Amino acid sequence: MTTHKNDKNTRTTGRPTLNEVARLAGVSPITASRALRGVSSVATELVEKVQKAAQELNYVVNSAARALASAQSQSVVVLVPSLSNLLFIETLEAIHQVLRPKGFEVLIGNCHYSRDEEENLLRNYMTYQPRGLLLTGFDRTESARRMIEANNIPCVYMMDLDSGAGLNCVGFSQLNAGETAAQHLISRGRKHLAYVGAQLDQRTLLRGEGFRRALQQAGLYNPDLELLTPRPSSVGLGAELFLQLMQSQPQVDAIFFGNDDLAQGALLEAMRCGIKVPEQVAVLGFNDLPSSEHMVPRLSSISTPREAIGRRAAEQMLTLLAGNSVAEPVVDMGFELRVREST
Repeated sequence: MTTHKNDKNTRTTGRPTLNEVARLAGVSPITASRALRGVSSVATELVEKVQKAAQELNYVVNSAARALASAQSQSVVVLVPSLSNLLFIETLEAIHQVLRPKGFEVLIGNCHYSRDEEENLLRNYMTYQPRGLLLTGFDRTESARRMIEANNIPCVYMMDLDSGAGLNCVGFSQLNAGETAAQHLISRGRKHLAYVGAQLDQRTLLRGEGFRRALQQAGLYNPDLELLTPRPSSVGLGAELFLQLMQSQPQVDAIFFGNDDLAQGALLEAMRCGIKVPEQVAVLGFNDLPSSEHMVPRLSSISTPREAIGRRAAEQMLTLLAGNSVAEPVVDMGFELRVREST
């Protein structure tokens, strides 16, 4: 008859345990756990010993078991609408750099600009009992809102501001950014200004609203010069929409694009068609992606502090996780108009 030893150091599954890793590394299980989580207070030589032991034993951290044992995980969920360009990658990198040294795991979800997909991601990630949530913007389903409230965990909102909701948020005013875009183009003497937007998430619509308000105040608003589509933003779409707009509204002399990739596509299409930028039409982008200053002509754009927003939001999260209230719950990181050759 075969007997199976079953104590706290061995699992009947035969999988290596944290205690076995600690024994092999010559440290306590607590130190081994902290070393594997990347807690900065653990000495470098001990981290190396633990990592070497874990590698030798083929040990994999069981986050679900850890969360079950403590009724709480060491994870922070970050939900963003896209991973297709550098826009949110820079934000995620900054969040990771702040949270990881403190021993927190960053669980990333991409909702593809879909409120329903974000709700499903939230529901799935809640099973991991995360310590906190970092969410993009305020536009979500009512079910998602109730879920966040019911779980009563720290939450920080990124990329937009809402001073009246009593929420912790780090971002900038999308409305003001749109207004600034219009004021810049008007200052260049442009009279027929268009707004081109894609994806049509709340932030894109707010930028368009700010642009519209400034044009209305200047007596220059023409609803026929708004071109909006729910299609995903891309360089190719920007080229297509630019050509469509210039063919249907040839009087247009300035265009504000809701994203830089759209504006980049417009510059390329203008070059193909022999349309001179900015002599015939000025082109202004948004987000100031790294490639924009290398376009021909160099693209004027509104620069957004994506990395700084991620860092500050993660710092707010650490404050909340420590059980403290945030001294400045609404943080306006601002934006910067970068004027180049295209306007």
